[in-house]
Amino acid sequence: MELKRVVVTGLGSVTPLGNNTKDYWAALLAGQSGAGPITLFDSTNFKTKFACEVKNFDPLDHFDKKESKKMDRNTWFGIAAAREAILNSGLLSPENNPDKFRIGVIWGSGIGGIETFEKEILEWAKTDIPRFNPFFIPKMIADITPGHISIEYGLHGPNYTTVSACASSANALIDAKMLIQLGKADAIVCGGSEAAITSSGVGGFNALMALSTRNESPQTASRPFDKDRDGFVLGEGAGSIILESLDHALARGATIYAELLGGGLSADAYHMTAPHPEGLGAYMVMKSCLDDAGISADQVDHINMHGTSTPLGDIAESSAISKLFGNHAYDIQINSTKSMTGHLLGAAGVIEAISTVLAIQNDIVPPTINHFTDDPEIDSRLNFTFNTPVKKIIQYAMSNTFGFGGHNACVLFGKYNPS
Repeated sequence: MELKRVVVTGLGSVTPLGNNTKDYWAALLAGQSGAGPITLFDSTNFKTKFACEVKNFDPLDHFDKKESKKMDRNTWFGIAAAREAILNSGLLSPENNPDKFRIGVIWGSGIGGIETFEKEILEWAKTDIPRFNPFFIPKMIADITPGHISIEYGLHGPNYTTVSACASSANALIDAKMLIQLGKADAIVCGGSEAAITSSGVGGFNALMALSTRNESPQTASRPFDKDRDGFVLGEGAGSIILESLDHALARGATIYAELLGGGLSADAYHMTAPHPEGLGAYMVMKSCLDDAGISADQVDHINMHGTSTPLGDIAESSAISKLFGNHAYDIQINSTKSMTGHLLGAAGVIEAISTVLAIQNDIVPPTINHFTDDPEIDSRLNFTFNTPVKKIIQYAMSNTFGFGGHNACVLFGKYNPS
């Protein structure tokens, strides 16, 4: 059976750097930080008092008041991003006469409606009377966002959520790719959303000692690969990518941003929260992705690293790149956009995939900001794109996403070539 080619035909973004893809991309190239003091709850008594919040997002600009109350913040972001991607793609334009039984939605979320869960439990604890909002469960569950998207557009194809911590939305992209390759769907609305900047979200990550506590300088706190990094900065938002079989996209005259050539999956099988110290899972997932794409290591021009700004994670991933790519590693333009967006948890994979696709399309790599001091444990010969963007012809680019539990996902995109 010949596998179908899979292409990207639409993009949508709601991020700490902008509430649409155009603004998100411009802010990445400008090296803009999305970090600032937390406004979503009173963080006075927390170790970490800052995060990368989505700004100027009014749900009433997107939903009527009654409908907005039936959704968690995480779902608001997801639907908004999906709407932009669908409109951008033209996939559902009436003149295309889309077969909606052949179009699905696969969405990633590591946590889901934590804000809703927190609010309902705290209200119940005040009175000990079990009076819950009738929308408590549908607002909270991680799989509700693709449900809303399919209902809004009448999409009857595959519909579910992938949950693999911070790898969730990258897993969604890989699942969608495989379904389209096998002819199970013509197109899939992919993505991920997260909104965990809550008292329990920040408090929980603080208890793990995972977050930066650089409260005096939030905008410089996310500093991947820097010697003085002290943890990640929590972010929120959503991203959406329309994946489509090439023949379906060509038949309707779609704009093609890039081709999704490979997807790799692996497990560290090592620790609940720490990466394998030798980067074994990271090495295997990138190798698997290259094998799936049929691309040799020396063809890769750019890698958007997981690069969370944690002491152990950045070392392990950098070591894996050096091991897999050998001397060619020094020719690859590497970056971590988390230095600007913070870590969007389950939505990280898709917003970083969007950056990777746009880097290919525009032949420019956004910077890794906030680099001040080299870490002697990280190979300084690697091109981390520190502090300023770099113009480079990019034929093939990878994006890495790793999650608690040792879940690893890697996607590889290439410039679209008709032949």
